[in-house]
Amino acid sequence: MHETPAADASAGAGRLPPGSGGAADDRVSAMPELPDVDVYIEHIAARTRGHALERVRLASPFVLRTADPPLAAAAGRKVVSVTRIGKRIVVGLAAAGASAAGSAELYLVIHLMVAGRFRWKPAGAPIPGKLGLAAFDFDSGTLLLTEASTKKRASIHLVRAAGLAALDPGGIEVLGSDVGTFAARLRSENHTLKRALTDPHLFSGIGNAYSDEILHHARMSPVKLTSRLTDEEIANLHASIHVVLEEWTDRLRKEAGEFPEKVTAFRPEMAVHGKYGQPCPRCGRPVQRIRYAANESNYCPTCQTDDKLLADRSLSRLMRGDWPKTLEELEAKKTQSRAAAAPAGSIAARAASFIPARPPAGAGATPDTAPPKAAAREPPSAAPPKAKGAATPDTANTNAKTTARQRPSAAAAAKSRTKGAATPDTANTNAKTTAPQRPSTAAAKSKTAARRAGARRR
Repeated sequence: MHETPAADASAGAGRLPPGSGGAADDRVSAMPELPDVDVYIEHIAARTRGHALERVRLASPFVLRTADPPLAAAAGRKVVSVTRIGKRIVVGLAAAGASAAGSAELYLVIHLMVAGRFRWKPAGAPIPGKLGLAAFDFDSGTLLLTEASTKKRASIHLVRAAGLAALDPGGIEVLGSDVGTFAARLRSENHTLKRALTDPHLFSGIGNAYSDEILHHARMSPVKLTSRLTDEEIANLHASIHVVLEEWTDRLRKEAGEFPEKVTAFRPEMAVHGKYGQPCPRCGRPVQRIRYAANESNYCPTCQTDDKLLADRSLSRLMRGDWPKTLEELEAKKTQSRAAAAPAGSIAARAASFIPARPPAGAGATPDTAPPKAAAREPPSAAPPKAKGAATPDTANTNAKTTARQRPSAAAAAKSRTKGAATPDTANTNAKTTAPQRPSTAAAKSKTAARRAGARRR
């Protein structure tokens, strides 16, 4: 069966804090990649090929993602093959009543996602209460599927041949390809190297962890565009993929023992993945990272980017012009930050004194080109005191407006007086305006206003 990767939104699994080996949850584990899945396949095939799958027990109905054919159709069928599609494990089941020498009719496809893991136990073993998802019972033992995460993303599909093809987006197996095929696929789309290597539509089984290791081995920047690669660089990258994946597959085989229990993408022997801030094994300089959303890529600036720090999507946007461009600037900023909080005379403060400060913006301006300082405002000239009540018409009008704004009750009273002293023409106009609104009371209001105005004049 041609082994190509399944469509998978988590192909570049997020860089998460390294765990202790066994997958405690998705914060301390990462998606198994090609070397881990290959070792799983070897151990599962050795225990199940030629044996009949007696039944499948589900602890959670949500782990099963297909309804046709029903899961009960897999019971009693013998295992023909155990292969891989990208990071998914495919168990081929023979036709009902047929021997294991025949071809597969149904396929049991299991995707571990981030925190899914396998355990091999004696036949009939119970499913773990908190972590267990399913159990596959064979006469030779029971294969348990667990997922130690609050987000249940592992899945089981039971499909026919057509359904299996639908899970194949068409990526190639790099370990089985020549340089020419690899180069054509790499250049088919213009992406960064990191994205291209982890794209399941282009290449099979490579994720976040081993792409970091491959690029470090090849001494190539993770953000270099595939369209700018030379033939020599592509050949070097192809060779590095073989070296890294084959070396890690052999290492995991030796560590597996009876059955691979401690499957994780964070291992102390790795060069850069999960090693942010730790020394690079090749040059000794600190490993750096690029953080984007929930993911993280690790790289060595000295070995891969000519000592340039790659922009971080979150922190570099926040710092903007203050983002350090090299490791030296980064270390200087760290030292100055520590010295700012250190007591005077301490070692940190003395170390910071030897680091030249970056000139502030506009420091090179001459006195002639420097922007003029704002002139000091002159105090207002003192005006001669005016007699009370001797205000001019303009000031009186201004005071009246100010008083009207400050004392709305006085303004309303002034308006009422003005309304009472209106001429017959204006009174008639007001009456006409008011009449359509309240025709029954308009005349009474006009007479009342006239009486009040006459009383004030007397």
